[in-house]
Amino acid sequence: MSRMKSALAALSLSALLTPLASAEDVPPPIQAPGLRPFLTLHAEGAQIYQCKAGPDGKPAWSFREPIATLLRDGVSVGQHFAGPSWRLADGSLVQGKVIGKGPGATPADAAWLKLEVTAHEGQGLLGEAVVIQRLHTQGGALEGVCEAEGEIRVVPYSADYVFLKK
Repeated sequence: MSRMKSALAALSLSALLTPLASAEDVPPPIQAPGLRPFLTLHAEGAQIYQCKAGPDGKPAWSFREPIATLLRDGVSVGQHFAGPSWRLADGSLVQGKVIGKGPGATPADAAWLKLEVTAHEGQGLLGEAVVIQRLHTQGGALEGVCEAEGEIRVVPYSADYVFLKK
């Protein structure tokens, strides 16, 4: 019986881990020539949206913040949250800003992103990060009309975050 549980656990873990995209699979706006990946973390969480007045004055969904657990080999090693920020259990933290965007695989999938690291905190693994790529998104996009300003929607998502250094 314990062998079966171990096999099921390994199978579940392998379903969580997505292979890295090869350079030719990453859209040009997300590519980071001259930089090397040194850490890939899988995120499981949600993208949070809020209903606000759009440019035309009508209510529209506006992205508010992400909230996700960062996993390495199926083990929680940190969090991803508003900023956008990534904090690891080793005390290191980075913040970034979007500098490139590409479509997700389907309209329901959040965009792939390239983020420039704008701030570092703590001594740890993220100290060398200069760029972060968000790849392999599943879920996280919100479509449709909102009706009441202030309304919140939480949309589950997963993604791989690739941290790159010089």
